[in-house]
Parts: sequence; C-alpha cells; structure tokens
Amino acid sequence: MSDHPGKVTSKEYFDYQGFGGKLLFVALLALVSLGLAAVGGFFSAKQFAFSWLFAFTFFFTIAAGSFFWILVHHAVDADWSVVVRRQLENVAWLFPVLAILFIPVVLSAKTLFKWMSIEAGADPLLDGKAAYLNPAFFWARAAFYFLFFCVATWLLRRNSVRQDKDGDARHTWLSRKMVFPMLPLFALSLTFGAVDWLMGLDFHWFSTMWGVYIFAGSALSSMCVLVLLVTALRSAGYLEGVVTIEHYHIMGKLMLAFTVFWAYIGFSQYMLIWYANIPEETIYYLRRNTGSWNTLNIIMVIGHFFVPFVLLLFQATKKKPLLLCSVAAWILIMHLLDMYIVVLPTYHKAGFSPHWLDLVCLLAIGATLAAIFMKRLGDTPLWPLRDPRLANSLRLKN
Repeated sequence: MSDHPGKVTSKEYFDYQGFGGKLLFVALLALVSLGLAAVGGFFSAKQFAFSWLFAFTFFFTIAAGSFFWILVHHAVDADWSVVVRRQLENVAWLFPVLAILFIPVVLSAKTLFKWMSIEAGADPLLDGKAAYLNPAFFWARAAFYFLFFCVATWLLRRNSVRQDKDGDARHTWLSRKMVFPMLPLFALSLTFGAVDWLMGLDFHWFSTMWGVYIFAGSALSSMCVLVLLVTALRSAGYLEGVVTIEHYHIMGKLMLAFTVFWAYIGFSQYMLIWYANIPEETIYYLRRNTGSWNTLNIIMVIGHFFVPFVLLLFQATKKKPLLLCSVAAWILIMHLLDMYIVVLPTYHKAGFSPHWLDLVCLLAIGATLAAIFMKRLGDTPLWPLRDPRLANSLRLKN
C-alpha cells in the first residue's frame, strides 16, 4: 500500500478475481445488442437512426458531464473531489469509444438531418443558415469535438496516473494550467455539438439557450453516475476509509444544485419562447406539448425536478448512500426520458410510439461502454494515490 496520509483500509487496485463472470456477461450483452441493432438497422433504417441517436446522446452527455467535473476540480483546485476524481476520469476516458459509436450517426446522417438532402434555393430559411449548415463544415465540427474531448481527457488522465507513480506535484500544476483553455473549448464543443446533432434534427427550430440546457442535464446526470459508481465500489469492499459520508453529502448538494439549475434553464427557455411566440421557436414545444408527447413531458417535469428537489432538500437523503443512490438512479431515468423527448418526436410526430430498437440501441451502447469501463477499472489505482490534496480530501468535513 502506498504511503499516503489518512486512515485508509481499502485496496488501492481493483481485483478482477470473482469479477470475470460479470464482465463476460456485460461483454456478451454488448455483442448481442450490437448484433440486434445491426439487424434492426437493416430492416428499419429510419427507426434505427433515431433510436441510436437517442441512446448515443444519453451516454455522450454523461461522459461530457464527467469531463466538466474534472475541469472544475482542477480549475478551482478542489480538495474534496480528489478521492472520487479517478472514476470521473475513467468515464471521461470513454470518449474514443463514443467516437467509434458515432459512426452509425454518420452513416444515417441524411436520414436524421433533412437539411442535408435539400437543394440550395428550395428553402429560404435553410439558405439563410447555409454558412453554418453545410455538410463539409458540419463534419469538420464533429471531428473537432471528438478530437478535443479525446485529447483533453487523455492528457488530464495521463497527468493523474503519472502522479500515482512519481508523486510529483508538478502534474497537479500542469493539469490546472491546462484546464483554463480547455474550459471555453468544452463550452463551445458541447454547445455546438448539441446544436448540430439535436437542434439540427429540425433546422427550422432555434433556441439560444439550447446548449446550456443540454449542459445542465450533462452535469447532473454525470454526478448521479459518480454516486452510483462510488457506491458500487464501496459495496464491493473498495474505497473504505477513502470515500466517506462527507463526500456523499457534497455530491448530494451538487445534485440538488443542478436539479434546480436544469429546471431553471428549462423553464426559462420555455417561458421566453412562449412569450415571444415566434413560429421558428415554438415549433419544438408545439410538437411536444400535444397528445401522448405532452403526457411524457409532464412526467419528465415532475420527475426530473419536483421529486428529486423535495428529496434532496433533506440532509438525511444526502448522507445515506443507498437513499442518495435511489435518487441518483431516478434522475438518470428522467434524463433518459429527457433525451428521448428531445430526439424521437422528430420522427414520431403524431405521438409516443415505442419501438424495440429504442431499448436495443440503449443496451448496445451502454453495455459496450460498461464492458470497456470494467476492463480498464483495474489498470490504475481507484483514487489518485499521491495527489498533494489527498490528505485534505481524506479528512473532509462539511
């Protein structure tokens, strides 16, 4: 065991003994789901395209949110998050896999994005946006987003892992120096990625708050995933004496803060569009506020804000891991519903029409990412062993 301060009784590395069966099951689930998704794509190409984009967006936002928390950790030189940062790094390190999983979106682009098939001069509104909405620039932007996310997350994780070996505080300083140019690039990449891949489903629609709305859901959902990951490791006998109730309390407070922030941005966007009553903007809500889509919208508003808001107000919720995990799982389900309502109404305009490919695509991407995450889990220590702020994190008191 490494020589670091604090009373730590947990093993530093993940032991795969007795874990191989679970990893094999997840890997097989990924292979079967990917195969079924391919078959579904062959027989129902349009449904596959929208189902895959929905699933991809859900997991992409979680990875993006994890990257955001790493950036914030280094930017503000946070102490409390040192012991949980490695799991955020492990999630954010999945961006190269997400880049590969983006290929079906590339292949289905003309099915998803109607503007790609419209000739110049056929739609005056599209002509006005042609400088931005053109295939060459669209794909160049997508390449930049993934290049930035992949390189940035790799650099920060590399510094963190190197510090485990040599204990050089220079890695902490270097990471902090890196994140300041990364922060605006992160904001631009997530915002315009959301505009390109989600708002671009209906190029007539426009909202200046869309990027912030997607960011709010990303930050919230990734914190929920962190709570679940940390609790799963603790239940398996890891992180004892490392992650304490004090860390849960802070993660719970951040969940509460971003639950409110998500609701504030969502309401502000809706209220401003409703008040202005501009057809270019109202089309998004008109489609989602009628019929069965409206029912799902009401469920999402209540479930994504009111339920977790009330539960997270209580300190007891934030200091009881199992209860906090229940709230985190619930919020993730609501975030999943949020992404579903964002993507699928563009295809099923008449109303909610569930399809087996929705679930299969979700399993295909989720199981693939989970299998790779589990395989990499034991490659590095479960927390940064020699971070100069580790002692403060271990002695955390709210």
